Amino acid sequence: MDTLKAEKRDMAVKAKKLRREGYVTGSVFGREIENSIPVQFSKKDADRLMKTSTKGSRIVLELEGQPMNVLIKEIDFDALKRQINEIDFQALVQNEMVNSVAEIVLLNHDKVQEGVLEQHLEEISYRALPAALVEKVEIDVSSLKVGDTICVKDLPIASDKDVHLTVDPETLVVSVAAVHNTDIEETEASEGETEAAPEK
Repeated sequence: MDTLKAEKRDMAVKAKKLRREGYVTGSVFGREIENSIPVQFSKKDADRLMKTSTKGSRIVLELEGQPMNVLIKEIDFDALKRQINEIDFQALVQNEMVNSVAEIVLLNHDKVQEGVLEQHLEEISYRALPAALVEKVEIDVSSLKVGDTICVKDLPIASDKDVHLTVDPETLVVSVAAVHNTDIEETEASEGETEAAPEK
């Protein structure tokens, strides 16, 4: 399990100033925390964490030397600046169900020889106890052909007795559509129009 070192944030210092100084801000909340705890941690550590963890991942947050089991709840990423602005965490309690998401990862897309592979769902929402949390759902799409579809109900997470889905099991996850070669159709149509055009 990944570990992220953090310290309590002084709310008198603005988030923009902290970002300029190389920090990412965030907060920790949970049933046993009276109010959320504002935190800050180095941008380097946050970037390193995001290489192996994502929204829905369970990690250890080492807050001023005290380890806490937490769930990465939200990530605010600035796509223009390509930087993480904020990460929020939920402190986990052993026997408390939590809402989370499992990232959908498609494997072997390059082996789909026919049609166009389309991913309709990026993550699966569910509820579970901390011990049953699912970070990723991997789908091998190498055998899919035109017309094939995969719905949430077809995945192992749907039959996991310790996981309660909060997304409709009928939701489409992946499909393979036929390729429509519009360039050829347009060329043939324009040629037909040219032949039909009267002579001047």
